[in-house]
Amino acid sequence: MPQPALKRGALIVFEGCDRTGKTTQCKRLVDKLKGAGLEAMFMNFPDRSTQCGQLINGYLMRKDDFTDEGIHLMFTLNRWEKMKEMEKHLNSGISLLIDRYSFSGVAFSAAKGLDIEWCKAPEAGLLKPDLVVLLTVDAETLAKRGGFGDERYEVAEFQNKVMKMYQLLKDEEYWKEVTASKPLDELTDELHGLVLNTIKHCKDKALQKLW
Repeated sequence: MPQPALKRGALIVFEGCDRTGKTTQCKRLVDKLKGAGLEAMFMNFPDRSTQCGQLINGYLMRKDDFTDEGIHLMFTLNRWEKMKEMEKHLNSGISLLIDRYSFSGVAFSAAKGLDIEWCKAPEAGLLKPDLVVLLTVDAETLAKRGGFGDERYEVAEFQNKVMKMYQLLKDEEYWKEVTASKPLDELTDELHGLVLNTIKHCKDKALQKLW
């Protein structure tokens, strides 16, 4: 008797300015999914464990410096380093909840003044998410959150520019904008509904590529 085709996992990306709660929500949602018997995994970019990721970490912590173009390409390479691993997990039925992805790379570099189409070009061919959740919080609230300002890009004026770039990248077909200023549990419940719906509807769909 033939085995039923394995249903693939969903690729779900959380984007937004720094300190909007992306990491917290991703981890809470993975725990919730696993608790319900669903296979899920948390990932984040930049992945600082790779050789390229260590260079990025030095830059973000203001220990090293690179040109805007150079660091943009490093962030992109960091995503390409993980693509085969991501594809393997998804095709084995594991849903991936990712804290930052290509859209962060483009938004942050374009906010620094680089051409947005140039920024998008090296991302072409990476896996396209089934859902992008854009978490929004006003810049003044962000500036009050713990740890804000520790890294290079955590400046309120710059974060406002980043959000404008996200709005240019937003695709209504697979993006959802969610206000992150609500109570933690309430936000998790809202996001959980979006995530479950996405997992349900992408099982039989082939993986797509950007852009």
